[in-house]
Amino acid sequence: MDEGCERAILVGIQLKGDDASTLMSSLEELARLTDTAGAEVVATTYQKLEAPNPRTFVGSGKAEEIAEMCHAYAADIVIFDDELTPSQQSNLEKAVPKDVKVIDRTALILDIFALHATTKEGRLQVRLAQNQYLLPRLRGMWAHLASNRMGGGVGSRFGEGESQLEVDRRMVRKRITSIRRELEQVSRMRETQRSARYASGVFKIAEAGYTNAGKSSLINRLAGADVLSYDKLFATLDSTTRKLVLPEGREVTLTDTVGFIQKLPTTLVEAFKSTLDEIRGADLVLHVIDASSPEREMQMKAVEETLQQIDAQAIPRITVFNKIDLVDDAQAAALARLHPGAVFVSAATGQGCDELIEAIARAATASEETMNVVVPFSRGDLVSLAHSKCTIIAEAFDENGANLTVRVPRDLLRQFEPYKTL
Repeated sequence: MDEGCERAILVGIQLKGDDASTLMSSLEELARLTDTAGAEVVATTYQKLEAPNPRTFVGSGKAEEIAEMCHAYAADIVIFDDELTPSQQSNLEKAVPKDVKVIDRTALILDIFALHATTKEGRLQVRLAQNQYLLPRLRGMWAHLASNRMGGGVGSRFGEGESQLEVDRRMVRKRITSIRRELEQVSRMRETQRSARYASGVFKIAEAGYTNAGKSSLINRLAGADVLSYDKLFATLDSTTRKLVLPEGREVTLTDTVGFIQKLPTTLVEAFKSTLDEIRGADLVLHVIDASSPEREMQMKAVEETLQQIDAQAIPRITVFNKIDLVDDAQAAALARLHPGAVFVSAATGQGCDELIEAIARAATASEETMNVVVPFSRGDLVSLAHSKCTIIAEAFDENGANLTVRVPRDLLRQFEPYKTL
């Protein structure tokens, strides 16, 4: 254990009718999130309940047990797997030793996002989500802040860069308004760039997938990019777009986006709307899945639910099982039977990447219309556009201009329509 590393106790509940394996999966993910935030898990506990206790989330006896565990394990922080109400958090803080912090899964995710946001837009999005989370908890967190129990470390990076933490509701609302205004300005710039990309007729591909499914590694392998890639949850937060040249010479764009996760807070989905718009505006979505994860079916479901949240479920999609090098032949065969049409790759070794590029090329071609056009010499710009953004099947010249048989992306059809021939 690193010197100075915070010691964390994780707490979950299993409600009536919930599957025990789902709880264990969620707690394992919470442990990975805790590790990503820089703390060490020293103990995990859970309780079966009919419903969350309105006062302390867990039962009063369990709350006392957690307090005893804090002493026994010299814990610095208790992290709950579900979102706590302000009153629950306040009551739990009174139950545990004075120097122990109490946070929930949402606060932990926001903390990690604060660590990993690198662009101005990403930092603004994190600050917006943090303040939206803080606002209803202001009364409960007041004593928490006044007594310096937040301290440093995990769960304390709220409002990073702010000179004053002790703010009232009016100040927090004012801050939210200010951040939203600034974010709108930055988002408009991104939208201008995105609109230019859309108007260019370039086929747009967006990666979507569970966090740590290997999306960044895959974009690096396919496009020869240099996107940050670590074996950590949410290593990549800001979206990144790279150019990919298909075998036929056609250029397409490939965008890596923020990973999804179980119980992704609604405030984050809203705050990262402009980033997630990269998915919604794509012509094709690569749903990247960690083939080696025992939780892959649950992870796929979480991604599908988020795609529905952002109205992206109808976009054409290729299911991509990554990390296939970590799966034995029998498992790979079973996955192929369960998911016909899926592509199996390894971003680490390159296995299957040629097949994926071929699948992308087929999807791009399916979005085009083949046309015969005669472009006059006065429209050399249109001939250049055909060469750079379309697929030339045949080309000849006569006194009328360039005679082209060309596959045209739907976004560019109107520009070629006046020169179409039978």
